[in-house]
Amino acid sequence: MAAMDSRRLLYLQRMGIDVWVRRTDAAVPSLRPETAEESERTPESARAGEVSVAQPAPAGEMPASPDETVREPAGTAAEAADWETLRQQVLSCTRCPLHRTRTQGVFGVGSQTARLLIVGEAPGAEEDRRGEPFVGRAGQLLDAMLRAIGLDRQTVYITNILKSRPPENRDPRPEEVAACEPYLRRQIELLAPALIVAVGRVAAQNLLRTDRPLGRLRGQWHRYGPRETPLLATYHPAYLLRNPADKRKAWQDLKAVRRALDTEVSA
Repeated sequence: MAAMDSRRLLYLQRMGIDVWVRRTDAAVPSLRPETAEESERTPESARAGEVSVAQPAPAGEMPASPDETVREPAGTAAEAADWETLRQQVLSCTRCPLHRTRTQGVFGVGSQTARLLIVGEAPGAEEDRRGEPFVGRAGQLLDAMLRAIGLDRQTVYITNILKSRPPENRDPRPEEVAACEPYLRRQIELLAPALIVAVGRVAAQNLLRTDRPLGRLRGQWHRYGPRETPLLATYHPAYLLRNPADKRKAWQDLKAVRRALDTEVSA
């Protein structure tokens, strides 16, 4: 346990979170008081997404999940074929004009049997070049955040609202989100995750079909889709790089995700 706490403290330090430790237990990290909430702008309208939102629960409490529908065992040849078919559809997609300016479609990465799904906004320049989400500086921070709660990108699944990079990394347009939305819904259907984490305002607002600022969406559990999958919104790693003071609040969100995963395992 002491070794795990020491590694977690190291990851928190690499994330740039100032920590202090009790003199009686130097291996256990603790965080300083939180800063003021993020001020965010409200978009002109909520963007498209297939969701079902229930009464939020505090982030520290895992909301009860309904009985899962019976599906083919994960990892079968049929499921692998479904994933590959979907990936090829994304790579060859021409449903919106972004296919003319992108280098390639960015499908997703991670375990196709993961219990945790992380949804971001859209590929950036490096992601567009390499064909994998979250591989730049923001991706390095996301990796550190996952390691801090005992996970990595091989044990979770990571994707974006958009599968193509918007020019100059601008916000996705409603028609672009609508064009990509069937791909994301199919990914979620195939994965059937136990939890979803929406990183950043764009991902959270689109998944929850709301224009509420991220500062009001985080810190509580929401529900997504017909399976009413528990969803937690948190800050995008790129935002945290620009606003390191909010890493403390992101750490609180990560701990809520870890508790929820542990609850789901023991249930």
